[in-house]
Amino acid sequence: MIEHYLKPDSTAEALDLMRQHAGVATWFAGGSKVNAAPTKTEKTVAISLDNLAFDKIEKHGDALHIGAMCRLQTLIDHELVPVALKQSSAFVYSRHVRNQATLGGEIAARQEEALLVPSLMALKAKVVLADGRECDIEDYIEAEQRDLIAKVIIPDVNLACIGYNIARSAAGLAIVTAAVSIAKDGSKVIALDGVSPLHNDSARPVRLRDVECQDLKGELLEQAVAEAIHPVADLRGSVEYKRYIAGVVVTDLLAECQHMAEEA
Repeated sequence: MIEHYLKPDSTAEALDLMRQHAGVATWFAGGSKVNAAPTKTEKTVAISLDNLAFDKIEKHGDALHIGAMCRLQTLIDHELVPVALKQSSAFVYSRHVRNQATLGGEIAARQEEALLVPSLMALKAKVVLADGRECDIEDYIEAEQRDLIAKVIIPDVNLACIGYNIARSAAGLAIVTAAVSIAKDGSKVIALDGVSPLHNDSARPVRLRDVECQDLKGELLEQAVAEAIHPVADLRGSVEYKRYIAGVVVTDLLAECQHMAEEA
């Protein structure tokens, strides 16, 4: 339960407050995660990010810099944001939640589903941490310690990329979330969430590098995807169903993405 709410005026002050209250403090962005089950925090000190100017969206050449405090609805509405990231932001069904939830929070939160991460992986996104360090989105997700994100960089907003989410209902838990991209040189990225065991009760999206380097289509591609993943049976579906649907979705997405790349 939050007992103290601190509102620093600079990144340096925020990091210093976190060091002072290590173990009992949590970052407070939109509040959609720390205030609601199942991710409700047990920490007693909240350090607000409101005054840190992490909410800008700026284009630098072909790269797009997105502040970690940008709300998901802002991403959907902003003209510079790539279609794939707009799509994945809309996977969060409730507009009320989208107006509250932030990009950085969705990446850093340890929850059962990571709806935006496959698209960010396919877009080859990098995260810039509050202390100035930069790392690939995949490395950030794999790290046990998820440090404060200042912004996300998408290196090429023109990259052909598309994502899709399979759920039993519009507001239901995701079964499989997938995203793919195809670069001008033909190289692919295939990223999936919901097809591997949870790690410490949180989602662990995966990239299918072995499948990416093969020139497969149709049933052969479906089979390769199904064999490359390790889903777990739960109330959302059996292992067999998750393997099947992941293969179908990736195959369809790659065909559509290839069409997008050819038209670009």
